Amino acid sequence: MAFQPINFYQTGTFTVGNRLLPPETRSVQANMRRTNSLNSGHRACQGCGEALGARYAIDAAMNATDNQLVAANATGCLEVFSTPYPETSWQIPWIHSLFGNAAAVATGIAAALKAKNKTNVRVIAQGGDGATTDIGFGCLSGMFERNDDVLYICYDNEAYMNTGVQRSSATPPAARTATTMAVGEQPGNSFGQGKYLPAIAMAHGIPYVATATVAELHDLEYKVQRAMALRGARYIHIFVSCPLGWGHASNDSIRIARLAKETGLFPVFEAEHGEVVSVSRIRRRTPVEEYLKPQRRFAHLFSPVLKTDLIARIQAAADRNIRKFGLLAEAA
Repeated sequence: MAFQPINFYQTGTFTVGNRLLPPETRSVQANMRRTNSLNSGHRACQGCGEALGARYAIDAAMNATDNQLVAANATGCLEVFSTPYPETSWQIPWIHSLFGNAAAVATGIAAALKAKNKTNVRVIAQGGDGATTDIGFGCLSGMFERNDDVLYICYDNEAYMNTGVQRSSATPPAARTATTMAVGEQPGNSFGQGKYLPAIAMAHGIPYVATATVAELHDLEYKVQRAMALRGARYIHIFVSCPLGWGHASNDSIRIARLAKETGLFPVFEAEHGEVVSVSRIRRRTPVEEYLKPQRRFAHLFSPVLKTDLIARIQAAADRNIRKFGLLAEAA
C-alpha cells in the first residue's frame, strides 16, 4: 500500500498499541483531538460494524479537512440508529433525505458551497448497500458521470438490515436472508446475481475508488484521507458486518472482517481513473469455511448435510478474486 505499514509487535496479534507509536504514525482514533463525529448515545446493536465504519471514516475525513465537512446520509440503519427523533449522535452538519438520493443531495450541497465560494468545505454522502447498490444506484451513477466533488462511502453489510434482513444486490451467494430462505436444492441467495459496485465505480473512470474493512484501521483512515485530498467524484466501499443479520457473535465483527479479506472474498485495493494502483496483500491465506462457519446465515452449508459443492463454488469465487487482484504476497 502507499502508506507506511505498522509493525504488529504485540502479543503475536494484529493489534497496535497506538500510543506507543510516534504521533505521526498513530491512527486518528488514537488522537485525543479526534472529533467523535458519530458520538456516544446512538442505538446501534452491540458489535455493529457499520457504527465502527462510520465513526472511523468520518473522524478521518474531519481530520483531513480541518473539520470543514458536511454529510448527506441515506435512509438505513446508520440513519435510524444515530438520529431517533428528536435526538442525534452526529457532531457535524448532517442531513438525511430519502433512501435513494443521498448522492443527489450531496451533489446539491457541493454545488451550493461552490456558488458561495466555500471551496474549503467538503462533502460526503454515505449509505448502506441497499441505498447504494439498489435504490440509490441511478443517483450515484449520475454523480460519478458528472464527476461531482463528493466522496461517497458505502457501508456494506450485504442486506437490508434495518427493515428485516432482506436480500440486496450486495448479498453474497448462498446467504440466508428473510427473502432468500435456506430451502431447496440451492438454499440461500442465488449464484450469479447482484453487482460489485467498486468495479462499476471504476468503470466510470472517476478519480478515486477504494475498498476497506473495519479490521484495518490505518488502511481505512489512509484511504479516506487520500480521497479527501482529491477533487471530483470519489467512492470508498467499506466491509462492515451485522451481528444480528449475519448471526455471528457481537465480539466477532473485527475477526469476520479480517477473514473476509484473508479468504479473498473481499479484495482490498485502491484504483485511480479506472485502474487498480495498489492492493492490500493477504497475510495468511484462509479457506472460506473459516469465514462462513461463524455466521448463522451460512449454517445450512454445514448442517444437517455438508454442502461441499456450494462451499466449493464460494471458494472458487475467492480464488478468482485472489488471481484477479494479485492478493497473495508472491504476486508482488
